[in-house]
Amino acid sequence: QVKLVESGGGSVQPGGSLALSCLASSYSITNDRMAWFRQLPGKQREAVGTSDSAGNTRYADSVKGRFTISRDNAQNILYLQMNTLKPEDTAMYYCAAGFRGYNAYFDPRLYNYWGQGTQVTVSS
Repeated sequence: QVKLVESGGGSVQPGGSLALSCLASSYSITNDRMAWFRQLPGKQREAVGTSDSAGNTRYADSVKGRFTISRDNAQNILYLQMNTLKPEDTAMYYCAAGFRGYNAYFDPRLYNYWGQGTQVTVSS
């Protein structure tokens, strides 16, 4: 059974940094496009960014220049480094894998596997 487990969430002041990790088990991420999404209660899940198997990344405009996605295929881990955090970054952050689309990388409906999420709160 494929399992994705996020970790690293927490509370931080505006301007601070957090690093999230997503460990995949019973699944190899080597040839997979993976992504980070975030969601507020009652809101739609929105893409933060994606990484293809070679590590090429795409980001939502709201996080460009502040967030960085990286991956360790050998360890089956996807990372999200978040810098210069803002209160509007507060959300539950989810890792996604198993992209089955063509190029709609930011569509959550096209990912087969999801983690349980980790909460990020940015507040003074």
